[in-house]
Amino acid sequence: MTIGDRPGDTIVMAALCIAIIAYFCGCFNGAVIVSKYILHDDVRNHGSGNAGLTNFHRTFGGGLTAVVILTDMLKAVVALWLSGVVLRYFFPGESGIVLVTVEYWAALFCLLGHMFPCMFQFKGGKGILSGGTIALIIDWRVALVVWGGFLILVILTRYVSLGSVWAGVSFPFISWYCYPNPAVVVLAFLCGGLVVWQHRGNIQRLVQGNERKLSFHKKKEGKQ
Repeated sequence: MTIGDRPGDTIVMAALCIAIIAYFCGCFNGAVIVSKYILHDDVRNHGSGNAGLTNFHRTFGGGLTAVVILTDMLKAVVALWLSGVVLRYFFPGESGIVLVTVEYWAALFCLLGHMFPCMFQFKGGKGILSGGTIALIIDWRVALVVWGGFLILVILTRYVSLGSVWAGVSFPFISWYCYPNPAVVVLAFLCGGLVVWQHRGNIQRLVQGNERKLSFHKKKEGKQ
């Protein structure tokens, strides 16, 4: 019996479970947790006000940046892994495009949790590190395009935001190429659209020519 043969309420229940789990995984924002509960100085009170890796590095620097990276990557891994666990619980034996679709569904809600965490006043990050981890999990081809373009642009221009916009824009198109499935494509465009939307201020500053470039020195104030 395939997922299409299952009762509709079972499919809805599975989708809701995955969405809730993935959202709350995403809410574990590394930059907020480390800055607020370890450094006792909320990163959102500094620089761009964004609870992301770049603003954390610019504000605090130091070895705790690695903790932020690990937290934001690990939560994406856990969110997608648990989505597979839920899928196998409700629909034993399902795999292939169904599993891929479930991963994109979980990815969307993990990003929503990261960007709008309910336990941190819905003020989170922009989803690049978590989103990049999701790309690595889903398909190496997706990761190659997203991460490859990101790294090239950041290395050449030192604009993290430019690489981030590339990641958001390229994600749905490479996903479409790898998985020409309507549900996957819609979810991929929603994920990519969220990332680009979160960088709308950066895009404006890039156009105006006053976006800050990446620096490996700790700076107390500034915009991402």
